[in-house]
Amino acid sequence: MRRALAAFVLSSSMVVTGAAVAAPAHAAPGPVMPEDFGMHIPNISEGSAPSVNDGSVRLWDSGVAWGQVQQKKNTYWWNGLDASIQNANAQNLKILYVLGSTPKWAASNTKQGTYPNAGAASMPKSMTDWKNWVTAVVKRYGASIESYQIWNEANLTTFWQGTPKQMAQLTNEAYKIIRKYDPTAKVVAASSTMRLQSAYKKFFPAYMKELKALKWPIDVVSVHLYPASTGTPANRADFIKQVKADMKTAKVPAAKQLWDTEINYGIKGPGSSYPDKNIEGPPAAAWVAQTYLDNIRLGVTRAYWYFWHPNAPLVGIQMFDGTIGALGYNTVNQWINGSSYSCTTAKVNTCQMGDNVNPKVVAWASKGSGTFVVPAAANWTCDALNQCQPVVPGSTVTIGNMPQWFGLAPS
Repeated sequence: MRRALAAFVLSSSMVVTGAAVAAPAHAAPGPVMPEDFGMHIPNISEGSAPSVNDGSVRLWDSGVAWGQVQQKKNTYWWNGLDASIQNANAQNLKILYVLGSTPKWAASNTKQGTYPNAGAASMPKSMTDWKNWVTAVVKRYGASIESYQIWNEANLTTFWQGTPKQMAQLTNEAYKIIRKYDPTAKVVAASSTMRLQSAYKKFFPAYMKELKALKWPIDVVSVHLYPASTGTPANRADFIKQVKADMKTAKVPAAKQLWDTEINYGIKGPGSSYPDKNIEGPPAAAWVAQTYLDNIRLGVTRAYWYFWHPNAPLVGIQMFDGTIGALGYNTVNQWINGSSYSCTTAKVNTCQMGDNVNPKVVAWASKGSGTFVVPAAANWTCDALNQCQPVVPGSTVTIGNMPQWFGLAPS
């Protein structure tokens, strides 16, 4: 069942050094929702169930892309998608399903792209094939799927070699079908990855322009905010500011949310100068926590962590049972899930979820460190490793890139 939490207004007293800047408003103001903590679970069809408090799942890299489900024009292999959706529903996860990419039989050019199958990056040779596919999925699964994403990383030739206008046409046709058969489902734009700036700048503004011409047949704008392999959450925050500025230039309606549908750190590239990098120990927890804190600070409604799988060499921060990354994910979830918030950007960033009687404030520095005055009623602090200790109300403490929660000690 699609659910919503009632919003409530909170405030807190605190002082930080440096000029504070209010964060951009949420596209849809309200508390942090469980589904704002997204996850990729490649083995979900086999029953894989993360132990973290994730609220949504993106079905990608899980063997259920269009070309893997509809392997022939009139033949569907629903088993894997049925199992994925059944298991996600059993875990009470909101499902984001990626509708692309093109099967070989439907491709206008079978030499364009091989991921996850030949023809994957090609424009379908017939719009009817695309419309029939979208209709089949939406009619089969109905309200079991919360949201539909049109395509994965459409600014990269690995995944899409058509034009921004063609992608907007696919988006528009899918939007009409989804609205007809499931009016409450969200339509998520094709994602653009930002770490390859030339590809992003070539595709994203043009795609937004074409969507505007079609009167915005989307509910959500999507990007992938992976920084370069040596990048940090501070670099991701710069990407958020960039895409927000580009959305403003494109005159994207304020009601359209922004989602980060893939995120991790330390992934090799772009280019040979950026080898893969492992992020382990306390930084792993700190960076995961910063990711979801930066979401509410900078106006990203939802982020899907890539991915829940043991010992994955592709990614820099491992996320599975017993990892520091999973600890950081759960800790920041406990801090902000279900809370309304007010965030400021400064030398020490802050997000407050409490009031003067029951203070709840998280503070962290994107770069370097700074000082922070503990709220008057707060007597307890915990970091993203969930290591807690007493703190003196009104005292001045130094904050680095390890997020710190301040509030009342458990009774």
